[in-house]
Amino acid sequence: MLENVNAVLMSHHEILDMRNQLGRDSLMGKTLASMISDTQTYMANPIEVPGHGEAGGYEHNRHKQNYQYINQAGRLFLITGEDQYAHYAADMLSEYADKYLGFGFHIQRNTNPPGRLFHQILNEHVWLLYASLGYSCIKHWLNEEQRQHIEGQLFQPMLDMFTDKYGFDFDRIHNHGLWAVAAVGICGLAIDKPEYIEMSVHGLKGDDVTGGFLAQISQLFAPSGYYMEGPYYHRYAIRPLCLFAEVLHRHRPELNIFEYKDQVIGKTIKAMLATAYPNGVFPALNDASLSMDIKDQGVVVAVSLAYKHYGHDERLLAMAQIQQGVWLHSCGLTLSDAYEQSTNPSLPHWPSVELNEGPNGDRGAQGFVRMQSKGGDVSQLVMNYGQHGMGHGHFDTLGISFFNRGQEVLKEYGFGRWVNVEPKFGGRYLDENKSYARQTIAHNAVAVDQGCQNNFDVKLADSKHGIPHFFNTDNQDLQAVSAFADDFYPGVQQQRSLVLINDEALEAPLLVDVFRLSSEQEHSYDYALQYQGQIVRCNSDYQTHTELAPMGDNYGYQHLWNEAQGKAADNSLVSWLQGSSYYSWISASEANDELFFTRVGANDPQFNLRNETSFILRRKAKSTVFANVLETHGYFNEAVEASTNARGKVNQVTVIVSNDIGSVITVQGEDINFTIMISNQRDVTPNTQHSIEFNQQTYCWQGSLALLKNRG
Repeated sequence: MLENVNAVLMSHHEILDMRNQLGRDSLMGKTLASMISDTQTYMANPIEVPGHGEAGGYEHNRHKQNYQYINQAGRLFLITGEDQYAHYAADMLSEYADKYLGFGFHIQRNTNPPGRLFHQILNEHVWLLYASLGYSCIKHWLNEEQRQHIEGQLFQPMLDMFTDKYGFDFDRIHNHGLWAVAAVGICGLAIDKPEYIEMSVHGLKGDDVTGGFLAQISQLFAPSGYYMEGPYYHRYAIRPLCLFAEVLHRHRPELNIFEYKDQVIGKTIKAMLATAYPNGVFPALNDASLSMDIKDQGVVVAVSLAYKHYGHDERLLAMAQIQQGVWLHSCGLTLSDAYEQSTNPSLPHWPSVELNEGPNGDRGAQGFVRMQSKGGDVSQLVMNYGQHGMGHGHFDTLGISFFNRGQEVLKEYGFGRWVNVEPKFGGRYLDENKSYARQTIAHNAVAVDQGCQNNFDVKLADSKHGIPHFFNTDNQDLQAVSAFADDFYPGVQQQRSLVLINDEALEAPLLVDVFRLSSEQEHSYDYALQYQGQIVRCNSDYQTHTELAPMGDNYGYQHLWNEAQGKAADNSLVSWLQGSSYYSWISASEANDELFFTRVGANDPQFNLRNETSFILRRKAKSTVFANVLETHGYFNEAVEASTNARGKVNQVTVIVSNDIGSVITVQGEDINFTIMISNQRDVTPNTQHSIEFNQQTYCWQGSLALLKNRG
């Protein structure tokens, strides 16, 4: 019987190998046991194919569950040999075939075209992909009448809709387009219609440029593997990418898909994994959830595939240890076997990496800097200096986030939506995603004249990108990244240089942030940091407001309550407690600087926004430098009433000089006296010589960065 199987992703030999894992304590055995239990629980309920419903509502979620269990039941039928699974998948598909054409189309609620099952066609693509995989597992078991009914009344109408009615979405270079081509190609293979595989690979025009899988992976992913929409949408796009790649590897070997474009599929998997924080959560670059992590099913598939096709990387075993499962596929079995033979794989420690952006790698980059403290904790700094990210992009070039001690410290807001929470606009993107979450002030960056980068114009933003300056990560105790952003505000040039320093006097790596702005006209500059936790102390003379008012009326400021403000102190300090750690920010403030404490929530009548906090250092100037440090220190445990080192060691940051040659900054405090010299020359190389004379002192260094530690 197995010899007659034509499952899209499983041969009869692989089915037997998987069957041997039943009841074992391996990762594959655990994955199988979990899937059997999960599927049996769902199968105990009556089959239900509901009609239309709101996005994120009951009907929406039922359709999602149905495609999941059609796929799972199909695979379990092959692996266990039990007919109950085939009966279930067949009955579910037959009921969909009975009803599908009678549903009509949903009412269109946003810019995404609607389907018959879901409010946007993207979800229907996902449905078809998984239903087709499940169908391919039971097709040989069905009789001819059942096959004709399912294919003629369900799959063929879907294929017609995707490639004709919504052909523009099929050929869209986007994660939606990636799902579309994968779904149509896999379905075409499942129902023996090769013309749909050709459309999916080469696009409706067959040119490998305007659409199709080859165009998608050529244009969406940079040579570094970075995905232009950011890690959150990367882990979503990686699932159809990997599934369809494996299908093409098996059924269109002449494409040599895993070698295509210098192994872009392998590179993009590694790039995605390399963006994750040490706890496995993905940084919220562009529209993104704050909780999506490497346990996502798409990432599980990607880790298994990468291990099978791109070399046995020990870090992938460590990823599998966190995931505690593998893809239910021969790729997953390879990873499971290797994990079983390994000896206590350690947690993955990805090195610092700069991931270039754009199809040719020339549209900026994303910097991921990691440094390990003497106690083993990993600090991770992320800076965006790449391209905008299409429709999901945020206006935050040179924005940063920072993670250590198991938590995000300088926080990203992420997207403005409540995923699948039906009363909150069906879980779709809220208006506040545009009015706040995407605005520059919502990020850890500098907003100019209380405005937004590129005036919140997506087309304008897409035409620009950050400019990498240097990325120095060879020294484990001194790592740095620097980049420029030109005319993101008219007439204003921006440069941000970030340095991580390990020193025996410090408990954790010290973050030094030097943000330089140049203009011939005076502007109001708002240096903003999004923090979370409880303020412990502040040395500025501020006043809290008994009556709250918004910080402004546009560009995100209308959503910020002005809770307190005052004149910034010399070397302004704000210290807060987050979790069990203390954090202190010290800035080289100037005479007329103002410090504001804000909270999100103004002009939010439906309570769509989270009430998060930030502080803003405002300065009026033509050209200026914001020089700051963030120190991690101390320990707090309320349960045992313990608090140590609640005051940090750094107490002074000084800008000695800053010009077109370089910036010289000093950082001083208890047992600390650092001089940091940063190149501001755009064409800097490791051999570039710098010399700045200021106040009868000459500062000389070679290359992009130098650090002097003055003891005593």
